[in-house]
Amino acid sequence: MQKLWIKNPLAIHAANAGGGILVHNGVILELIPAGHSPTPPFDTFDASAHVILPGLINTHHHFYQTLTRAVRPALGKGLFGWLRALYPIWAHLTPDDLAVATELALTELLLSGCTTSSDHHYLFPAALRDAIDVQAQAAKHSGVRVMLARGSMNLSQKDGGLPPDSVVQEADAILKDSERVVKQYHDPRDGSMMQVALAPCSPFSVTETLMKDTAALASSLHVRLHTHLGETIDENEFCEEKLGQRPIDYLEHCGWLGAQTWIAHGIHFSLEEISRLGAAKTAVTHCPHSNMILGSGICPACSLRDAGSPVGLGVDGSASNDASSMIDEVRAATLIQRLDQGAGGFGHLDAIQLATEGSAACLGRADIGIITPGKQADLAMFKLNELKHSGHDDPLAALVLSGAGRADRVMIKGEWRVEDGRAVGVDETDLMRRHADAARGLRQRAGLQS
Repeated sequence: MQKLWIKNPLAIHAANAGGGILVHNGVILELIPAGHSPTPPFDTFDASAHVILPGLINTHHHFYQTLTRAVRPALGKGLFGWLRALYPIWAHLTPDDLAVATELALTELLLSGCTTSSDHHYLFPAALRDAIDVQAQAAKHSGVRVMLARGSMNLSQKDGGLPPDSVVQEADAILKDSERVVKQYHDPRDGSMMQVALAPCSPFSVTETLMKDTAALASSLHVRLHTHLGETIDENEFCEEKLGQRPIDYLEHCGWLGAQTWIAHGIHFSLEEISRLGAAKTAVTHCPHSNMILGSGICPACSLRDAGSPVGLGVDGSASNDASSMIDEVRAATLIQRLDQGAGGFGHLDAIQLATEGSAACLGRADIGIITPGKQADLAMFKLNELKHSGHDDPLAALVLSGAGRADRVMIKGEWRVEDGRAVGVDETDLMRRHADAARGLRQRAGLQS
């Protein structure tokens, strides 16, 4: 393949690269200082109207939830009430539902500048036992890098948990399938397009035994661990009442407190618990929009990062966020952390760092998340051509603070996946029709009016 010089960007989130980037064979070959050019031969792409970021990395999502955005029975509820309203609907998911939900979620993310996404799928009703296989096929078609977090729930209402019996599995079946999907889909190499993590859902939906057995299995298979933790006060109270421990104590008790683990939300921790997480290098995903919509609280991202925890960014499920835009999440993180830290305590560059290098660390990847020679050529490129951008001074600040819509160009592994604001090879009208039909059918099967 010919080298490609992405030339003279309006702005770029990389040091000494004012002249752009030279890409070859899927990796970043060279950063070009302002006023310089690379050694020929090469093709060129004029980036003078573009702000260039490393490809954004989404470290927590639930793709299936794109089918249940703004569902009436779940509106205006906190986490536990919200889940109780939605579990009976999700119990009717089919493989076709999950396939189109995954396709739409990945397309939506891609158009927001996301080049790598984790998905935490933990619902396995009888009709959906091969959910990870369904997602793997959809992900391969999309061209987006993925971390498929094989979730699980085995603690139902009859055993003192939150989910109904219809959406949980037996522990033996969970562990057997977890091992299968790791062996079938996990590629640990640099440049990998698909990896797998093991991801029991939460303290209120998984038994202690399954948590411990999953940690042992992940260790033997050399894959990462993921779960929800510290999201709400209700969760903390559940842990103290049912388990006799606070969430971090429980995490350590189950053998999860370590650098192999990243947790979603991480809001309700004491200063001592933050120090323990940092010392263990346990990573945390900050999910600003979801936390605001459910009224869960604010992740202490700065304190966690200062303590030593890698902190990344996630959109969370589209039934709690009601969207799947990574660039919107960058802006939300900037605003909510400044509300928490003060105007000078957190800036737009901090938020970009969460969505790139911080998120890469959450997923245990050293080959993405930064624009530097030798790293994967994953790039998100935005134009500042809307009314809300007019009159800006600092382009990187304007991208975040004024907000952005679609990425104009997105590159993954050196290949254009978005061109002129359109996902390559995707018929958006057809995708939205198929997705809307699936959402309507799911609500009807659950007994809700369409």
